[in-house]
Amino acid sequence: MKTYILKRFLHMIPLLFGISLLSFIVINLAPGDFLTTMQMNPAISAERIETLRREFGLDKPVIVQYLIWLKNIVLHLDFGYSFSRRVPVFAVLKTGMLNTLLLAGTAALITWGLAIPLGIVSAVRQYTWVDKLSSFVAFIGLSIPEVFFALLMIYFAATTGWFPIGGMRSLDFEYLSPFSKGVDLIRHLFLPALVLGTVPMASRMRQMRGNLLDVLRADYVTTARAKGLSERVVVYKHAVRNAINPLITIFGYTLASLLSGAFLVEVVMSWPGLGRITIEALFTRDLYLVMGALMMASSLLILGNLIADLLLAIADPRISYD
Repeated sequence: MKTYILKRFLHMIPLLFGISLLSFIVINLAPGDFLTTMQMNPAISAERIETLRREFGLDKPVIVQYLIWLKNIVLHLDFGYSFSRRVPVFAVLKTGMLNTLLLAGTAALITWGLAIPLGIVSAVRQYTWVDKLSSFVAFIGLSIPEVFFALLMIYFAATTGWFPIGGMRSLDFEYLSPFSKGVDLIRHLFLPALVLGTVPMASRMRQMRGNLLDVLRADYVTTARAKGLSERVVVYKHAVRNAINPLITIFGYTLASLLSGAFLVEVVMSWPGLGRITIEALFTRDLYLVMGALMMASSLLILGNLIADLLLAIADPRISYD
């Protein structure tokens, strides 16, 4: 297993290199750069623009800019300098990444914490009111667009006053006690995480239900029942373990969809995460900030797939990576 994990980490190097090179070239295909917008300001002289262009290295060919940026990452773990914020890129992304991971992690808990139990109950009690209610919830979750759902939640928060309508902290957060700070953070986090986790939760619940129904009709389950095993043992010890394998396989993809969905939810619901930073960087043509955000998102996606493979090996003893 250790050898397999080491190989996967080594495979990440050429993969991230290809992603960074392609992204860098594509971003630079668009005309202009960060300093192009500054040229429209009559208060900034042309000499000052040229000085800044040399300082940022934007006067060099694209491939030279890329090699300098890559060398600084490999040798110094330096992701560059944010043009718009005038601070190192890593300092900007560090806080945004933690906020995005908090949002995506909470949404993942909602997704998997509800999808698997509801899918199991729906399959075991097929065609009962529990199954029909779960199917209705899944239908709503799959049908409603995330943007519309986010706007509905903002309207709900504004009309009831039960939750904040945006942001991550209250204005008086610094003066609250540690317990009140935790409560305040949860109140701000709940609605964005609910919006982000609802669509994948509905999808995974339907998949869990369908997988378990297929397994419950398998011959070995019939054999287990014929041997006199209790229905609880048959379902939860034998059937669920095999039905859940396909869901573990797509865990990495779920993590990727949560991260990409977080970008949209963060913008609509004013969550200060990596998505908002990336969108703002794209609008301001902040090249190195965009590249840093892309590399962090790509690394998380690759790690999510690795975690999915490892969980699959743990859940299914027939799989060995040695």
